[in-house]
Amino acid sequence: MGIYLNPGNENFKEMINADIYVDKTMMISVINKYIDKGNKYLCISRPRRFGKTIAGNMLSAYYSKGCDSRELFKGLKICDAPDFEKKLGKYNVIKLDLNSEYQNTENTANLIKIISEKIKSEMKNEFPYVTINDSDSLAESILNVFSETGETFIIIIDEYDVLVREQADEELFAKYLSFLNGLFKSDTLRPAISLAYLTGILPVVRDKIQSKLNNFKEYTILDAQELTEFIGFTDDEVRELCREYGMDYDECKSWYDGYTQNGYEIYNPESVVESMLRKKYGSYWGRTSTYEAIAERIRMNFSGTKDAVIRMLAGEEVDINVTGYMNTMTSFKSKNDLFTYLMHIGYLAYNDDESTCRIPNREVRQEWFNAIETEPEYEVTNRIIESSRALLKAAIAGDSDTVAKALDTSHIHVSSNRSYNNEDVLQSAIYLSFIFALNTYTCVREMTAGRGFSDVTYIPIHPAPERPAMIIELKKNGSPDSAIDQIKERRYFDSLEHYQGNLLFVGISYDEKEKTHTCRIERFEK
Repeated sequence: MGIYLNPGNENFKEMINADIYVDKTMMISVINKYIDKGNKYLCISRPRRFGKTIAGNMLSAYYSKGCDSRELFKGLKICDAPDFEKKLGKYNVIKLDLNSEYQNTENTANLIKIISEKIKSEMKNEFPYVTINDSDSLAESILNVFSETGETFIIIIDEYDVLVREQADEELFAKYLSFLNGLFKSDTLRPAISLAYLTGILPVVRDKIQSKLNNFKEYTILDAQELTEFIGFTDDEVRELCREYGMDYDECKSWYDGYTQNGYEIYNPESVVESMLRKKYGSYWGRTSTYEAIAERIRMNFSGTKDAVIRMLAGEEVDINVTGYMNTMTSFKSKNDLFTYLMHIGYLAYNDDESTCRIPNREVRQEWFNAIETEPEYEVTNRIIESSRALLKAAIAGDSDTVAKALDTSHIHVSSNRSYNNEDVLQSAIYLSFIFALNTYTCVREMTAGRGFSDVTYIPIHPAPERPAMIIELKKNGSPDSAIDQIKERRYFDSLEHYQGNLLFVGISYDEKEKTHTCRIERFEK
């Protein structure tokens, strides 16, 4: 058993013995399908806090010849899989945490050489009868072992992209490319590698190392394909945790859900675990990240960035083209690049069906609020957000004049690059003005109800006397009375009848000529 070559299973043992462990071992069955196949090169990218290291430790514990993990996996899901025994403990595993090596090496200029020497030293001990020269590269050493023994290797590199994210100097980066090229692009070495498994925050960098790693199959936070259920906690897993720990599921969903793809609702695992153990929902994101990652990007202020940010802050989705981003820290050329990067690090979520992005949940929205609070460009936006709490109280109290005045301000602000009288802009003004409601309400756009679609409906996550449901109907060049009449005539309240006595009709009229809003609020009594 070594540190780098054929490591033990201690790290995985600690994880499954933690206070909360969610069994993701069936991922092994998916990975097994790629071993010793033509498509055995895998790159899995996802944000921090989403379990990359746990998955790497699990795979290492399963495949490594350096430990017997049969008892460790006993009782876990993979035990019942038909292929469980076939590959258990059958491979020489080389496991490397590149971030740890980079951060703990003083002489980073020689990082690749130092790493290679450490692994080669363990290889000499493991295979004393194989000739491994000091001048041999790691790739050559692996090939020597394979040539003389037929033994193959699984290579697991965690945080493979750290030199990209840290923007390492060109000389070090060139050495790293050569290192990767030797391991993963050599036809001679190919039979000696049973599996390559890379994890990072960013996908394969397209403008510098694509030619080196273009043989890798990529799984990303935008589309994890058959690994989707393993990139975070699923809805079923979170429901079970909430039941076990006596926590409210709907509240948990509003805080940590939002990364929907391939039929799965994906939750931030670390935040869910923290909330269960602390018995309290809150923002745990800032403990391992900083909102400066957002602020740094939106300062670039490419065309359309501010308008899109304001819409997303208000709970909307915006169109995005994810195909242009080069997966580097330096090649930002448009808002599409900025937003794609922010999706990869978890600050935005992607809707593949609609090619749109959005702020995924309440926890992440708070990080966006923190970011814009420091940016002069978003001073008005921040002021509207801060006023939103008082506006919600005013609406619930029936203060229609306050609501109308707030919409006047929001409407001017959100109209920037769009037609002032566009109906989408009018709705955006409502979303931004009522942004505080997203903490306690679910906002439904154009909800099917009665004989048509209500413009905006706010449904309490937890119904309470002080938290009525609200149906908002917007009329352009009409009157707030006619908006409320439409709610009644088309029975938009049919699906909300259980809120009888605790349901507000909010009629809003916008005068195109005067560019002002009027409002009427009426409590529904059947």
